[in-house]
Amino acid sequence: MTAWKLAYHANCWGGLGGDAVGVTSVTQLAYRTFGDMDRACADIAAAGYAGVELFDGNLLDYSAAEMRKLLADNGLELVATYAGGNFIFDDILPEELARVTRAADRAAELGAPHLVVGGGAKRFDGTREPDYHKLGAALDRVKTLAEPLGLRAHYHPHLSTIVEGPAEVAKIFDLTAIDFCPDTAHLAAAGGDPAQLIRDHAKRISYIHLKGFQRDPFAFTPLDRGDVPTGPILQAMRDVGFAGWVCTELDSWPDPAEGARLSMDYLNRAIAG
Repeated sequence: MTAWKLAYHANCWGGLGGDAVGVTSVTQLAYRTFGDMDRACADIAAAGYAGVELFDGNLLDYSAAEMRKLLADNGLELVATYAGGNFIFDDILPEELARVTRAADRAAELGAPHLVVGGGAKRFDGTREPDYHKLGAALDRVKTLAEPLGLRAHYHPHLSTIVEGPAEVAKIFDLTAIDFCPDTAHLAAAGGDPAQLIRDHAKRISYIHLKGFQRDPFAFTPLDRGDVPTGPILQAMRDVGFAGWVCTELDSWPDPAEGARLSMDYLNRAIAG
């Protein structure tokens, strides 16, 4: 049996968005799923996952005691929290890092091993080369704030940011020491080969996001379907000796519990095989 621990992201149990107050108060902006996290955790546990990842906004909606009880009631571990920022604008970077610190403090208080951040804003008039250097420096600061808390910090390349495809992934990881959390669907959608990227950057990878991807019409899917086979990705993970938490996610699905079960069923077959 492959030594992977399986988690699921709670982002599928409602619409995805951010706090509107962040338009005028950057420190108060957070990612969130506008849904019931109690139901999400119950469904994730029922599907057989051992851990959960939460957006920073959803995590901070609960006190530490409330979240600890929710996790214990469902037999789940908090594996990671996900936060984000523009990370390229000097004036607001302290505000963004304050937000990340707030989420990191709570995640560490609850014993999570990982902190994930996404971002790197695309300017209205185009990306400038110094933006990558600013992003790299900001990510190093995220790593620095996470380490004393016992958290391993990761950067998650994402569609709509300045780091999408393989060339941009290579560029940014030459500019920062933070770990790489590959999201297999986002990488594939940006023209990358997720399995090859895992091989190329294996030394920087200690946490992985798995999801399926359908090109036309564009959609993210459970792992048992889509246009990017998951089997070669799992084989690459085996080949590089990856061990640790793997978080499956699915940004939207008509029945979130069903989506979680479909991916778990696939993983049970694929890992056993």
